[in-house]
Amino acid sequence: MAIILGDNQYGKAESRLVRIVRDSPRHEIRDLNVTTALRGPFEAAYLEGDQSAVLPTDTQKNTTFAFAKSHGVTSIERFGLDLARHFVTDVGPVEGARIEIEEYAWQRAVVDGVEHDHTWLRSGQEIRTAAVTVDASGEHVIGGLKDLVLLKSTGSEFAGFLSDEFTTLPETHDRVMATALDAKWRFTSTDVDWEGVYAEVKRLLVAHFATLQSLALQQTLWHMGRAVLEAVPAIAEIRLVAPNRHHFAYDLDRFGLENQNEVFWAADRPYGLIEATLLRDDAPPAGDAWRASAGLA
Repeated sequence: MAIILGDNQYGKAESRLVRIVRDSPRHEIRDLNVTTALRGPFEAAYLEGDQSAVLPTDTQKNTTFAFAKSHGVTSIERFGLDLARHFVTDVGPVEGARIEIEEYAWQRAVVDGVEHDHTWLRSGQEIRTAAVTVDASGEHVIGGLKDLVLLKSTGSEFAGFLSDEFTTLPETHDRVMATALDAKWRFTSTDVDWEGVYAEVKRLLVAHFATLQSLALQQTLWHMGRAVLEAVPAIAEIRLVAPNRHHFAYDLDRFGLENQNEVFWAADRPYGLIEATLLRDDAPPAGDAWRASAGLA
């Protein structure tokens, strides 16, 4: 009995790439998840460990990010064609290439009735939540939302932070800031326009995220929460949880390409986790309002 090598391919799976077009004050965004797979006479790599015909998967990843800058992303179909054609035409051993792309849709934030130039909301948006507690202390209602994905391509800084011998993070005065916001707010009453308040709270959170020239995500949470408490008297307390979805400018200098905050590596972990509670100084006692069960809200 002989054992033979059947169909095979290799590549780099799920490169998370965000392309932002900054040619005018109104920015555009394409948010992709890209997988490349190459096919050809790679038997020696499998049978003998001979890598002489193998283009590293890391090179495939680098090519993906470089093409996002040099070719742009007018559509994911066109971007996939550009990549596949390059691998087959310009990389000698490659006989076939499969490019698979997911695109995550965003819609522009609307601030004061006008679409914002550089802030978006992920399409599909948030999950609305509520928690109601009725006990001997009274009736308590907590409204909320979770997984409200927000991103702004400029208007955020992080500098002047504490530094020690383990600090490697460079200071920046122009960065992408993104998060998947969880917000919960405690009402002082059950006589509330629930639908109207929910819409207003969401509007305020988005508007202040978009328009604040942020020196830190902590500062952004403070301004968002304060805006809600100032505008909605029926809310006594708001709790905000914001994972910092880091976007690192990808190093394209080594490929002779200048990256002016246009092509990013979107890292999903590890991530900073910023939390804040804001409440009125005359807020009534919460009782067991925050005592969770399954933790759904």
